[in-house]
Amino acid sequence: MNAPQDNAAAPQAAGNGKKGPPLPLLVIGALLLVGGIGLGGRMWWRSQHLVETDNAFVAGRIHPVATRVAGVVTEMHMQDNAVVKAGDLLLRLDPADAAVQVERLKAQIAQADAAIATSAAQVAQARAQAAVTASQVTQAEAVLARTELDAKRSQALFGAELRATSKQELDAALAARDVARADLAARKAGASAAREAVAAAESARQSAAAQKSATLAQLKDAQNQLGYVELRAASDGRIGKRTVEVGQRVQPGQQLAAIVEPETWIVANFKETQLARMKPGQKAHVKVDAFPGQDLLARVDSFAPASGASFALLPPDNATGNFTKIVQRVPVKLVFEADSLKQLGEQAARIVPGLSLQVEVEIAP
Repeated sequence: MNAPQDNAAAPQAAGNGKKGPPLPLLVIGALLLVGGIGLGGRMWWRSQHLVETDNAFVAGRIHPVATRVAGVVTEMHMQDNAVVKAGDLLLRLDPADAAVQVERLKAQIAQADAAIATSAAQVAQARAQAAVTASQVTQAEAVLARTELDAKRSQALFGAELRATSKQELDAALAARDVARADLAARKAGASAAREAVAAAESARQSAAAQKSATLAQLKDAQNQLGYVELRAASDGRIGKRTVEVGQRVQPGQQLAAIVEPETWIVANFKETQLARMKPGQKAHVKVDAFPGQDLLARVDSFAPASGASFALLPPDNATGNFTKIVQRVPVKLVFEADSLKQLGEQAARIVPGLSLQVEVEIAP
């Protein structure tokens, strides 16, 4: 009589042995599956709409502050991190050496003026002497012409049959002609010497004038050097990296400080495989490590004309036989949106060159 009941209990026991996993495990598995799908979908969406890099930093214009002349610093008007305007006096050097040089050159110019005046007087004197010798040559030519006529007349009269003149008178006429010829030659030599004296005096005057011009150029340079003892700011900005103090002797070209302009931008180094759909004007989201939680906006401005490796101090030589392909990075310039910087308020001034950034650029799908 108990056999049917035992048979009914056997299938029920078998059914209890095939029971599935508990409901909490199923819920957890479903949540993990949904989360994985969501994470994968998000990663796919970002790969289609965004390119990002953390190899980015803030850039700006940094002007070195250096003097053009050597000297000792006597006044200091720039302080660390202070704001300056273009043309502000930064420091002053001792002007004594440059002032002495200016005075010395002024004395040389005065000497050159005196030499020019002396040369001018010598030129005038030489020209007057040349005029006198020229008139003497004219006079000697006239005398020679007269004596030659007298000599010819005496020769004609002496050769005539009547012997109208004596041999003595003929000899005297010929001698007078020879004397006149010699005198003319001497006068012409004197005139030539006078002309050479004029040329020499004129050359001396030109030399003195050229020396004065050279000294004037040196004086202008010395005056410029005197003006360089005052070092002024080349642009608006803030003082940084000051390495000079009062009493220190500086040399030309020695960097004494730096002026950092307030304008900044972004240089983001993207992989070459990320550039296919990037173009100027695209919107970008920027996170500055110095301001966590702040999302700033920027836009793509331009692309560098070469990869970063091409501008390196020692560019890689891929023709050496040991080539290993490496994904290159290309610097991309981005500029901050003005309205986005306003949300930082006064802290916007703390976005300075060198800060690290994270950049995400929205690209067309």
